[in-house]
Amino acid sequence: AKSLFGSPNDRYAKSLNPIVQKIAAFEPTLQALSDEQLAAQTAKFREQLANGAKLDDLLPEAFATVREAAVRVLGMRHFDVQMIGGIVLHRGEIAEMRTGEGKTLVATLATYLNALPGDGVHVITVNDYLAARDAEWMGQVYRFLGLTVGTIIPNLTDEQRRAAYNSDITYGTNNEFGFDYLRDNMKYERSSMTQRAFAMAIVDEVDSVLIDEARTPLIISGPTDDKSELYMSVDAIVKQLNADDYEKDEKQKSIILTESGTERIERMLEAAGLLEGANLYDFENTQVVHHVNQSLR
Repeated sequence: AKSLFGSPNDRYAKSLNPIVQKIAAFEPTLQALSDEQLAAQTAKFREQLANGAKLDDLLPEAFATVREAAVRVLGMRHFDVQMIGGIVLHRGEIAEMRTGEGKTLVATLATYLNALPGDGVHVITVNDYLAARDAEWMGQVYRFLGLTVGTIIPNLTDEQRRAAYNSDITYGTNNEFGFDYLRDNMKYERSSMTQRAFAMAIVDEVDSVLIDEARTPLIISGPTDDKSELYMSVDAIVKQLNADDYEKDEKQKSIILTESGTERIERMLEAAGLLEGANLYDFENTQVVHHVNQSLR
């Protein structure tokens, strides 16, 4: 049956041929346009979206527009099989392509189409070199068509990151996008965040990003408060304790407060305004207990 009808993937790809033919039908008309007229296609598409059109309705002409722009700017023309890859990416599916089959060029199709609403598209690559290279290389096509392109690379300021995320298309690595998300979730105000609401992401080397590298968690920690003043205050109080206020175990190298010592230090901490409530071992006093134990040692 497979030899007669092909694999499910073959049949699926073949079912997209009518769309590919619609794309090809726009080619002669677009070839006759001037550069300015071709670039004006973006404004036309956005107006159609504002009037209720769906991205799927725009797909054939939008893909044909990207194809013609790539020919003029890069000297590269999308093949029909690459159009199929672009349709698959737009549908949120995985397009498997071998090295050298033009994955970078294929991505421009779905990226451009999904950037038209203005909500932003993230193009996620596996390393900083590819992110910068593709943003500059394929960015020529997007800029020709009137879209803005940003790149997220290490050592950018928050302002630079915010500007990149506010672009129509943003290139970066999975780690940069991930850490920016974590950093934003540690901010106290929405205005200080760098990322905006998520809309669409296209992932290069999806097996590496979503399987291999996803096994390593991204971990971030925030700055701790300076507790040196608290430690010095507690240390001054602990030095006022008598020998019968604590018990030392030389063998275990440990020291603990006696019952009378606990009551005494609670009163002194309370008088100094360092104690929450009346009990040293309440949850609110965790930091104070830690400093007491460190001072005793």
